[in-house]
Amino acid sequence: MNLLITGVTIADPNSQFNQKTCDVRVEQGKITAIGNNLKPANQEEVFDGTGAILSPGFFDLNCSIGDPGFETKEDIETATKAAMSGGFTGLAVLPHTKPVVHSKGEVAYILNKAKGNLVQVLPIGAVSHDLEGKELAEMYDMKQSGAIAFSDGSKPITDDGFMSRALQYVKGFNGLMMVHPENKSIAGKSQINESKTSVLLGMKGVPALAEEMHISRDIFLATYHDAPLHISNITTAGSVALIKKAKKDGVKISCDVAAHYLVFTEELLNDFDSNYKVKPPLRGKSDIKALLNGLKDGTIDAVCSQHRPQEIEFKAVEFEIASYGIIALQTVLPLLIKAGLDAGQIAEKLSVNPRKLLNLPVPVIEENAEANFTVYHPAKEWEYNTTNNQSKSANSPLLNKKLTGKVQLVYNNKQLQAYG
Repeated sequence: MNLLITGVTIADPNSQFNQKTCDVRVEQGKITAIGNNLKPANQEEVFDGTGAILSPGFFDLNCSIGDPGFETKEDIETATKAAMSGGFTGLAVLPHTKPVVHSKGEVAYILNKAKGNLVQVLPIGAVSHDLEGKELAEMYDMKQSGAIAFSDGSKPITDDGFMSRALQYVKGFNGLMMVHPENKSIAGKSQINESKTSVLLGMKGVPALAEEMHISRDIFLATYHDAPLHISNITTAGSVALIKKAKKDGVKISCDVAAHYLVFTEELLNDFDSNYKVKPPLRGKSDIKALLNGLKDGTIDAVCSQHRPQEIEFKAVEFEIASYGIIALQTVLPLLIKAGLDAGQIAEKLSVNPRKLLNLPVPVIEENAEANFTVYHPAKEWEYNTTNNQSKSANSPLLNKKLTGKVQLVYNNKQLQAYG
């Protein structure tokens, strides 16, 4: 499809047109012209980009899809529809499916099922067989088959020796491990942040220490093996400080934060709304401030969705037995805008850096480049509701609420999706 976008502002740190307002022409999947006062051609769709931002397509580092095995939560079709609506043209999907993505067969299944989609779906292979943290999965074979990284998803790797061996093994073929930071022996069965709020609610709290001790261990192991390591979903000020120091010391470490940890605080749990129950738990205002500073100074490399679909029967229950997670693909952009990130920061943390971390090609907004981009209006309001929710699940505290920041177009793989 041929397309002309007029008067749009480009946000791409790798483009010579960064921060410039231009017209952009796309023909047969390529950006063929960027300039001013471009004239519409025959059979060309024209989109008025006044006030809108054109960024390289968003890429999510941390997405859960139930396919295979848990398709009642989410399948590839619904996940990619939700991703498109949220501005994502690429997803890295976690291995906690059934069967677990722990061999080349599951990797091939996901790649084949998502083939030809506007949204590129790339599997993350498991570190351990069945996510049990005991036996190494077939990581090399999965890498050869198309796995882009390795993780046990939301399960922390608790055995220090196993973690050490996994890092050493993955380093041998330039793989990347992505780990969930949680010291289970300290966190126990607690489900909310340890603070005044947990005392007021009469619930046991998860101390920040549980996350920070786990990160400290992983920093020691990454240093010992001189191996790259990615920490997923950091949430505390102490975690930011630990990673900042490790980077300064030359450790090959990177990290991300989910968008909701930049906006939601633990006080939202006062009504025991299980849609705010996430793992790690929501923290305090001082943690949010540290996370935002970490994004600005480069300590935190990327923002992710931490999309975790759950059927209603796992959420519409008492808080203590409710499952963790929020559906988040369609709400990452509005939350980042609410948190105060500008267009340049959004492009860097949501488009460029996630792909760099995974050694994937980074789309660039330049003439003769393959077209892979997102157009969004940062000031446009919209209501997120059951009609426009593209996920199979509905476990979001933002449903039926007005949000600011709306995706208008996504383009990738010679396919265009437009939203009103």
